[in-house]
Amino acid sequence: MGDPKKSRKKWETPGHPWIKERIGYEQELLGKYGLRNKREIWIAQSIIRKFRHQARSLLALPPAERAVREKQLVGKLLKMGLLKKETATVDDILSLTEQDLLERRLQTIVYKKGLSNTIYQARQLITHGHIAVNGKRVTSPGYIVNVDEENLIDYYVTSSFKSRPPVMSQQEGGEIGVKQA
Repeated sequence: MGDPKKSRKKWETPGHPWIKERIGYEQELLGKYGLRNKREIWIAQSIIRKFRHQARSLLALPPAERAVREKQLVGKLLKMGLLKKETATVDDILSLTEQDLLERRLQTIVYKKGLSNTIYQARQLITHGHIAVNGKRVTSPGYIVNVDEENLIDYYVTSSFKSRPPVMSQQEGGEIGVKQA
């Protein structure tokens, strides 16, 4: 069974490590979401794979039990923000991708809310303890933000960024970005 103090690996590596298309796709995700390494992509893929497996196993159940369990799974994914509508079905769960999960990471949401200039700065602000969720400091950029917590993300009370809120400005090249005042 294993030692309860020893944490287990939460991801699976790709079956074939040197496929050019997969490597290119992973590099694109690393840059887009500001991930530290490919392991973070593999973790997201493993989580989505587990949800898909649960959805496929629902198809083999009797209709009465299937309806109850499907409602529970859809409710969980709605709370996580992976599904958008309450009338979602097993097909919607099976169509989830790792990008859907990467969009729910704290790092991505901090950047999209405008609390940081770049996705990389969002990661740094989180790891240095400048970001809080519901008033509690969160130092994990990979924290999956629930829908009800999304509006509660702000700077931590003692953060130096709290006194200098970001200001939207137009940068070189016509891009609109966030700039510290």
